[in-house]
Amino acid sequence: MSFFTFSGGIHPYDGKELSMDKAIQDYLPQGDLVYPLSQHIGAPAVPLVKKGDSVLVGQKIAEAGGFVSANIHSGVSGTVKAIEPRMTVSGAKVNSIVIANDGKFEEVDFHKNLKPLDQLYRDDVREIIKEAGIVGMGGAGFPTHVKLTPNNEDAIDTIIVNGAECEPYLTSDYRRMLEVPEKIVAGLQIVMNLFDDTKGIIAIEDNKPDAIAKLTELTKNIPNITVNAVKTKYPQGAERQLIYANTGRKINSTMLPADVGCIVHNIDTIVAIYNALIEGRPLYERIVTVTGDAVNDTANFRVRIGTNVKELIDAVGGFNVESPEKIISGGPMMGKAMFSLDVPIVKGSSALLCFKEDIVSRVEPSNCIRCGRCVEVCPGRVMPNRLADSAIHGDLDEFVKYEGMECCECGCCSYVCPAKRHLTQIIAGTRKQILVNKKR
Repeated sequence: MSFFTFSGGIHPYDGKELSMDKAIQDYLPQGDLVYPLSQHIGAPAVPLVKKGDSVLVGQKIAEAGGFVSANIHSGVSGTVKAIEPRMTVSGAKVNSIVIANDGKFEEVDFHKNLKPLDQLYRDDVREIIKEAGIVGMGGAGFPTHVKLTPNNEDAIDTIIVNGAECEPYLTSDYRRMLEVPEKIVAGLQIVMNLFDDTKGIIAIEDNKPDAIAKLTELTKNIPNITVNAVKTKYPQGAERQLIYANTGRKINSTMLPADVGCIVHNIDTIVAIYNALIEGRPLYERIVTVTGDAVNDTANFRVRIGTNVKELIDAVGGFNVESPEKIISGGPMMGKAMFSLDVPIVKGSSALLCFKEDIVSRVEPSNCIRCGRCVEVCPGRVMPNRLADSAIHGDLDEFVKYEGMECCECGCCSYVCPAKRHLTQIIAGTRKQILVNKKR
């Protein structure tokens, strides 16, 4: 057995003390909201509204453009101002629905078509999840209804709720576990009931003892749900590592968790499932941590998707320096560096990290010294130094030969490299090139 951990990994400064004690607070947007039609894996959503249309909170404004796609719902009431390309955190312009917020927050009738769970068939539950536009909210954005419709339903025996929250600084999942643990348990049970004879695991890093205690108490009389205290280590929350740590089962880049009988859901995703099935609410809000040493205060906000990032910075009192050197959407290990605050919160936005100094950009990479530290910490058990050399020389065959596609782009190798080589970025770029070549 794996003793709730995995080989490799690192222990970076976690920074969670900055915001872990900040209770979730609602933030209602002031300005226009922007809804990119591509904020999930798969085909872009297709607009259901046009310029000049009036919308309500919870109204579906775009529908899934294919099986692997997701609906989008408005988080405000107001008027459709435009459907046009808008900037996202990646720096790319994405066709988006822009809604002028009227500040009234008038809602659709969420209870109109709500039915008790005991009156729903399994396909009804999946359809409600699909209609609600729920996706993986840990960052990947994979449509949840697709994940819950595996090729072989009979093979699924384990549902894992990812409460590890191993990325430094992030505390949104932690606050969910403390404040609404009953929604997490009920949401997990909803998913488990989609399959026969499944067990549920809520996996929480052992640096969150209060969350572990709360959920353990809630599940003590539920025999098919256990709470596992997994070892605090990055990237404990990565899908492959979490599955191995809790079940001892291994998957690689050619496999899905369902291939080893598992389905993994993020905490916020599980709460969204609860909201859709029990309250009739589609996905139009999420929890976002705003933190770092460059902001005057920190917070865990319940934010309407589409809200402008600049509004959240203003809501914590703005910056305490004239211009932070680095702002990241997401965690410091796998998040995206931002060059503009004029972008919207999307379904996969977990945090805004604001730092006074960009320590990474001040270090000049040097030649590899063959120390092997990157190999020691790699959770994918590959040789990042050798893969980076293959990538630099354009040797794609060698890159594949030495298991380059098994890299999960977690950033562990770059973090420990004494030569400060940008190993993760080099490897990630080559992986993308190989995947593009395959599609061609």
